[in-house]
Amino acid sequence: MMSLAVIAALSAPVAAQDDQGTAAAQAAPAKANPVTLTGDVKAVKTVTDANGIETVQLVQPEVIVPGDRVIFGTGYANDGAEPVTDFVVTNAVPGAVRLAPDADPALVVSVDGGKSWGVLADLTSRGEDGTARAATHADVTHVRWTLERIAPGETGRLEYPAIIR
Repeated sequence: MMSLAVIAALSAPVAAQDDQGTAAAQAAPAKANPVTLTGDVKAVKTVTDANGIETVQLVQPEVIVPGDRVIFGTGYANDGAEPVTDFVVTNAVPGAVRLAPDADPALVVSVDGGKSWGVLADLTSRGEDGTARAATHADVTHVRWTLERIAPGETGRLEYPAIIR
């Protein structure tokens, strides 16, 4: 079983990037980077009420085990007075999880530690014998979103589903 301390470790750092894909300085002055990012992890739980009706809820994880589903989220906010364009957000996928099979197929991912990017269906990975094969959800090391425009005061949320290995 995993404890809350391990869940905190799953909260991979969120990085803002410049248009070349290199990590931007998180300590940059607010004037240079008015977008703030906050990350969280929620467990997906099915709850049955007194009438036997099931609902799916996102809850603070307490104990998770292999096979449990979690949602990694990144909230963003433009705290500046000007729009921000072509803002890139990259999340590393922690080694303790794999991208869920029902993740958005249009999600831009990397299977090589962030060296190359694309949709999963277009990527290849190396098998244990060194031969190329189609990349799978288990191969994903990073996810990335490019926000074309974030207006002043605008907030939003980016998410991807994962399964505990």
